[in-house]
Amino acid sequence: MLNVLLQSARPTHAPTFTSIFRHLGALGLFFLAILDSTPIPTFGGPDILMAILAASHRDPWYEYAVVATAGSMIGAYLTFRIARTAGSAYMNSKFGAGKVSASLKLFEKWGTGVLAASTVVPFPFPTSMFFAAAGASNYPLARYLAIVSVGRAVRYSAIAIVADLYGRHFIRVLRHPTQYWGWLLVFVAMIFALIAAGILINKRLAAASAG
Repeated sequence: MLNVLLQSARPTHAPTFTSIFRHLGALGLFFLAILDSTPIPTFGGPDILMAILAASHRDPWYEYAVVATAGSMIGAYLTFRIARTAGSAYMNSKFGAGKVSASLKLFEKWGTGVLAASTVVPFPFPTSMFFAAAGASNYPLARYLAIVSVGRAVRYSAIAIVADLYGRHFIRVLRHPTQYWGWLLVFVAMIFALIAAGILINKRLAAASAG
C-alpha cells in the first residue's frame, strides 16, 4: 500500500516537444518538417525524430525520408511566398534587422551555395532565414524548389539510412554532437567541398555556353 502511495505521489513528466511528434509517427515527422522550414525554431527536431523513427524499424527508412522531404518542401515554399510578398519587412519582424542585413548580403554573393549548404548540413543552421532571403530577393522559384528538394532529400535519406543501420549510436551523435566534433567536421567539410565543386562546375558550364 505504501509503495502504491509513493508511486502515485511521484511527479509525472510532461511530454517533450519531440515525444509528441514521435507518438504521431510519420505524420508527426511531416508536420515537424513543415515547421522546421519556417521561422519557428525546432532545434534539429526533424533530424532527431527521423533517426528515432528509422532506428525503430517500424516502417522502411525511405518512407520517413520521403515524408520529411515533402513536409520540408511545403514549409520552404510557404516561407518563400510570404517573404516574396512582404519583403524585408517580414524578415525584420522574424529575425531582426541586423541578421537580415547580413543574411541578404551573404545570399546575394553566395545564393545557390548558401541555400544548398543550409538544406544539406544536418546542424542547427539559419535555414529558414535563407529561405526568406530567397523569397525577398529575385531568386527564381523553380531553382529554389529544385535545390531545396534535392538538398533535403539527400539530408534526410542519409540520416534515415545511417539510423536504420546503426540505431541508437547515431541518435546519440545527433543529441550530443559536441562529443563527436571531429567526425562531424569531416562530414561538414565533405559537404561543403561537394557544394563548392558543383558551383564551380555550374559557373564553368555557364561561361562555356555564353562563349
